[in-house]
Amino acid sequence: MTPEQNEMLCRVEGDAPMGRLMRQHWMPACMIEEVAEPDCTPLHVRLLGEDMVVFRDSEGRVGALDEKCPHRRASLVFGRNEECGLRCLYHGWKFDVDGNAVDMSSEPVDAKLRITMKTRAYPVEEAGSFVWVWMGDPAEIAPFDKPNWATAPANKISIVKMHGACNWAQVLEGSIDSAHSSSLHSSNMPTATEVTGSTATDTAWLRPSADKAPRLEVQKTSFGFRYVAIRKPIIDADQTDYIRMSLFVAPFTVHIPSNDQYHLSQMLVPIDDENMMFYWIAWHPEKGISQDVWRKFCGAEIGKDVQPVTYKKIRNAQNNYLQDRDAMKAGDFTGIYGIPAQDMAMWESMGTIADRGDGRLGSSDKAIFTFRTQMYRAAQAVQKGESAIGTTQPHIPHAKLMSFEGIVPKGTDWQTLNVSEEEKALSSGGSVQEDAESIPLALL
Repeated sequence: MTPEQNEMLCRVEGDAPMGRLMRQHWMPACMIEEVAEPDCTPLHVRLLGEDMVVFRDSEGRVGALDEKCPHRRASLVFGRNEECGLRCLYHGWKFDVDGNAVDMSSEPVDAKLRITMKTRAYPVEEAGSFVWVWMGDPAEIAPFDKPNWATAPANKISIVKMHGACNWAQVLEGSIDSAHSSSLHSSNMPTATEVTGSTATDTAWLRPSADKAPRLEVQKTSFGFRYVAIRKPIIDADQTDYIRMSLFVAPFTVHIPSNDQYHLSQMLVPIDDENMMFYWIAWHPEKGISQDVWRKFCGAEIGKDVQPVTYKKIRNAQNNYLQDRDAMKAGDFTGIYGIPAQDMAMWESMGTIADRGDGRLGSSDKAIFTFRTQMYRAAQAVQKGESAIGTTQPHIPHAKLMSFEGIVPKGTDWQTLNVSEEEKALSSGGSVQEDAESIPLALL
């Protein structure tokens, strides 16, 4: 990629095309648990370079306001959350969840300013254990499309949250990189002859394949793309394939292949150009994994592995992610505890914004190439005034989108696996063609 193309792909602040693209989608502001109680502590949230404050009022309604009080621009994060409003400490101006000024104690009771004063309030939805906000044109609010994990009850949804000190795009590229798990996460995802699919234990996900060089195929869709990593299974390799199919749901969601206990989804959400928030959701309608066990498994326990409120990592670049070289000599592949921290070490080591002009992609990077070209073109389209990817027809309800994992007979059409009848009826997407995808991005 040229530097200009890389900037187009990565930058989200201000009037950047990629940020404008994302503003045509609902954005996850925080987990519901962070603002669970009425009159809770206000929460600072930063998305796409914009700062807001999220709070739940006395009647249980969630609000998301511009962080700065419109009076003298002091932060409302320090405000008093009481009696159905957020009151600025500086002069006592108070705002409800809709941004209306309901009290202005420093102004005369008959002041006209009391009638007209408002602050920016972002439209809000609650679903799937998240608070979502609309950051786009308030006159063009898109219908809220629940993610697939919102189909599970709240007690069957567990979430890891972790701050990433780098650009969102290189993190998302990690989430759609099936090849790296066989190396980077090999101690957490070991080969096992006794399983027929990904099998979760308390400490690992067992796999029925030792193949570290999967064959990748990609199918573009209206929501983004799905792709498959095809590996040789340990048993009956001449008759079967081990399939791991992932979905990229533009602009920042990835559905990763499940295991026998829970489904897996990730959101790679831009805080600004050089920071992002990593969410990893484990969920299932009946089975699942508890919140505490999920965070312990991932090395993402609040107060132990990540800091409260900010979710910044205890294992970070400044302390080499607490990498244990003795553990590596004893057999641990990375010496870094937890799958997310292993990933973060790789993503952040690329720099705050990776230089994609220096990288040399291989055959296992087909999904990476597809993401770069698809999202670069999508940002170009928005720059021209066109609609964002994922907002045009045919629209597949996000709740219907699922990944797939398992051993199947050779010759199975992977593009039909876990595809809903609704999508089959609506979708006209086809497989990515090699001749089209072999065009260098610099020539597009």
